[in-house]
Amino acid sequence: MDVAVAFDHRGVHLRDAVIETLSGDGHSVVDLGTHTDEHRVDYPDKAREISAAVKDGRAERGILVCGSGVGASVAACKVAGIRAAICHDPYSAHQGVEHDDMNVLCLGSEVIGPSLAVELVRAFLGARFDGGERYVQRLEKVAAMEREMSHG
Repeated sequence: MDVAVAFDHRGVHLRDAVIETLSGDGHSVVDLGTHTDEHRVDYPDKAREISAAVKDGRAERGILVCGSGVGASVAACKVAGIRAAICHDPYSAHQGVEHDDMNVLCLGSEVIGPSLAVELVRAFLGARFDGGERYVQRLEKVAAMEREMSHG
């Protein structure tokens, strides 16, 4: 699977664990940076980049990491068609895909360590959308909300 990854200056602390897991598991990494914590990089900018990669088809899914995961999730969800969520447990990481067709996983480098990050990435990427009628109906409601909001 092609997976976009992006990190702000605090999220970069999980960079190695995330990228090594993706590469080791045979995924293609679309690396949107950041590579160091030397300079501030704002999570909304990374959310915009990862959302574009998912929407334009460069990546099937994305993994966005900031300090808490909260800001990354809030920012990414502002983009129509992006279904991002902060997950710090494996159940949410796979269930978010299975029931909600989550396409961006947000993590907090100050909340979880590398070993849990690896587990969450694998749960997220190993899951598939269920496609059941009730889940599709809910996603249609979300899409309707996006359309309504974009028109004021």
